[in-house]
Amino acid sequence: MISRRLIPSLLLILFCALWAGVAPVAADSSHARIIRLSLVQGDVRFTRDSHGDPLADSKTAWETAELNLPIRQGYVLATDQGRAEVEFENGAMAFLKENTVLEFYDLSLKDGARNTRLILRQGSAAFYVNPAGDDYFSVTGGDFTVEANGRSSFRLDNFDDGSTVQTLKGHVTVLHKDKTSRIEKGQALSMKAGDDSSPDIGRLAAEDDFDRWVSGRIDAVSTATNAALQYTNTPYYASGFADLFTYGAFSSCGGYGLGWRPFGVGAGWSPFSTGQWMWDTGFGWTWMSSQPWGWAPYHYGGWLFDAGCGGWFYWCSSSAPALPTGDGRFRSHQRQGGHRADSSAR
Repeated sequence: MISRRLIPSLLLILFCALWAGVAPVAADSSHARIIRLSLVQGDVRFTRDSHGDPLADSKTAWETAELNLPIRQGYVLATDQGRAEVEFENGAMAFLKENTVLEFYDLSLKDGARNTRLILRQGSAAFYVNPAGDDYFSVTGGDFTVEANGRSSFRLDNFDDGSTVQTLKGHVTVLHKDKTSRIEKGQALSMKAGDDSSPDIGRLAAEDDFDRWVSGRIDAVSTATNAALQYTNTPYYASGFADLFTYGAFSSCGGYGLGWRPFGVGAGWSPFSTGQWMWDTGFGWTWMSSQPWGWAPYHYGGWLFDAGCGGWFYWCSSSAPALPTGDGRFRSHQRQGGHRADSSAR
């Protein structure tokens, strides 16, 4: 029999389990990718469904881009006097400099492989790519496309007079019409707009403030993610776990095992006190938290309440993810005193 004090927890888990859990997304999920706007600095906007170049379409409807916005196929991010960071479900990251427009042209799944095709409409962006298996990742800017087939880091600049790609780690392949060029670490390829002659391959440009910012963000997220995952006993990468280490702490919650709470909250705090429900075309109603740590706790595992543990706490261990079932639903597990209560939600 389920304890009465478990009922509120189960109801919240039903909402928290709307998105895929720690396990990999099923191959038949089509566009059910888990991608988020992980950092917003200054003015950042987005549009949901552009047709062609959003900069040339006066009817494009721009909205303010909030932290933890789920990114979907067809979305376009634009920074004015601001910067943005996007985190993908496999650990890949995109970084937008000021006055940059990035389109998420294709975010599909095919036979378990993630297809990511982006278009840099203008400005400067950097990318850290960590593909698995048959994953595909490319960015088109100006007259060429950059493909990353292995772990790599590169920067792409696209302006009216031409485009440049710089390989910082690993290597990338540049496609221009019927020509293919392999650009190794420490090399840069430049091409003038509308120029069909051979591209210019040279050395990297001098490091600037944006390069240093990107490098610092990659190191910080990697370190914090590794630190947080040691508490979850899972081998899978999960976006947003770095924020758990940065903005909160894990502690023992008796029979539940380890639980997480953000720094500075009291017994009367509720995990749904800041943010809003939003309709997501891929997963239905989803809670979008305005907290810097507010991604993982609302997409993996679930929130539980126990007065002995100080109130609400986030519970996500290898035994309690929101796991996809064979019929497309998600199941959450909760245990107390040797009893386990299972619930499912679409």
